[in-house]
Amino acid sequence: MAAVAAGSGVTLGVEEEFLLVDPVTGATVPRAARVLARAGRHPLSSGTRFHPELASTQVEAATGVCTTLRSLRHQLREGRGRLAAAAAAEGARLVSTGTPVRPGPDPPPGPGERFARIRRMYAGVVAGYQCCGCHVHVGVADRETAVAVVNHLRPWLPTLLALSVNSPFDRGRDSGHASWRIVEQSRFPGAGVPPWSADAAEFDRRVQRLVDGGVLADPAMTFWLARPSPHLPTVEVRVADAAGTVDEAVLQAALTRALVRRALWDLAAGRQAPRVDDQVCAAAVWSAARYGLDGPGVHPLEGTAVPAMRLVKELMGRVRPALEESGDLAAVEAALARLRVVGTGAVRQRRAAAVNGTAGAAAMLIRQTARPAWRAPERVGTARP
Repeated sequence: MAAVAAGSGVTLGVEEEFLLVDPVTGATVPRAARVLARAGRHPLSSGTRFHPELASTQVEAATGVCTTLRSLRHQLREGRGRLAAAAAAEGARLVSTGTPVRPGPDPPPGPGERFARIRRMYAGVVAGYQCCGCHVHVGVADRETAVAVVNHLRPWLPTLLALSVNSPFDRGRDSGHASWRIVEQSRFPGAGVPPWSADAAEFDRRVQRLVDGGVLADPAMTFWLARPSPHLPTVEVRVADAAGTVDEAVLQAALTRALVRRALWDLAAGRQAPRVDDQVCAAAVWSAARYGLDGPGVHPLEGTAVPAMRLVKELMGRVRPALEESGDLAAVEAALARLRVVGTGAVRQRRAAAVNGTAGAAAMLIRQTARPAWRAPERVGTARP
């Protein structure tokens, strides 16, 4: 493979968004300020930092810069552990799910003028909005490279989503989707798969037009599922639902880094990204959000319905050389094998709810989020995975 710039596609980091819930009812509770104050009282050895989010029921843990999956896994566990302990001390529990499982009142806004401006701009679209994702950053040499890499990522974003689906419930009701979070996000301008851009200037013009048109609060507000980070020298991929487990967050990070590395190799060899039709991309995202891995997907290049697992197989074929080079192939194959056994986060939530309703799903999420490593699924009934 052609060489890439030193450090490009090697470093990675993850931002995990979580909900705070009542330990008895499972409904979200607005205790982010207290939990963050307690969690951030002492610095973490790993470089992980904690942040508020749009709603006062949400908190975020952002890892430091990592080069190995082992280091990333350690930081993710440390961040979750600190936040879970702080939440418990404040009478709440930490859960990793893309949307609230149990019904509850709309939460107060998070702190700061920017969040207040966002709420004024979007009105009812953000009333009750408490969606959580797992965002992966991969280091690249510069912004031009980042935009070119994003072009190469476009066809594969729906498959990353299908692997991550973890939001079937919408405050007490089954949405019928595996990722209701993506449906919620689609209501915002600048959502979905980003458009193909010839260079950074064209990408920035697209964003600025939305800002000038009064539909984005600022250039950092775009909801596109992949973008050059507005404040870091990285490609930021924001397609995944909040990961049910640390292992699933690591899987998203490993596959994302491998896709970036493959894109860098293609660019070094002079291969441009395919200009996948925007409507096909939108259809592929919709199908991934609707079915996850348990139904049809839309092939981004062929524009036809195919089994979702075929798309996973094709993704793995594309990134296998990059995973071999980084030493991540065995870990990724093991994580995918586990996912086939236990099901996606959406499957596991529905499995728990089939026995004990959404209260059972909420209780399962509390236990799962605090669990340090993967283990066999709980036997809560005979519902098919």
